[in-house]
Amino acid sequence: MKIIKVNDILSVGPQPDLSDFNGLKAGGFGSVINNRPDGEEPTQPAAAEASGAAEAAGLRYARQPIVLGAVTEADIRQFQKNLAQLDQPVFAHCKTGTRSLTLWTLGEVLDGRMEATEILPFGERHGLDLKVAAKWASDHASSDGAK
Repeated sequence: MKIIKVNDILSVGPQPDLSDFNGLKAGGFGSVINNRPDGEEPTQPAAAEASGAAEAAGLRYARQPIVLGAVTEADIRQFQKNLAQLDQPVFAHCKTGTRSLTLWTLGEVLDGRMEATEILPFGERHGLDLKVAAKWASDHASSDGAK
């Protein structure tokens, strides 16, 4: 399973198989955030199954399903809250890691730690396409630092 390290607190990646949770724990992760809605693909584990596997491996688990084209500021703030409250480091996943990295990146933009113009190059450096995040930042730009 591909794990993309964002920083010391967060890594993102694709949907883990149920058998991957023990490896995540052995790799030092404390928690998992699932940003994938159930039923996107017939072979993906349901959130209830994933939660059980994560907890059996000794990981905390949070479910925050996201539809990429419908991200809200409330979604971004909830992701930040999950990161702050869960045992770290955290592995956040969706189908590819893009939604998870989008949520983190947009939080950085909203809080003034990243410029909107940095989103696409940041995504490229991590091997993920953050066009939707860049568009969201552009559409929601304001004088409070989200520009």
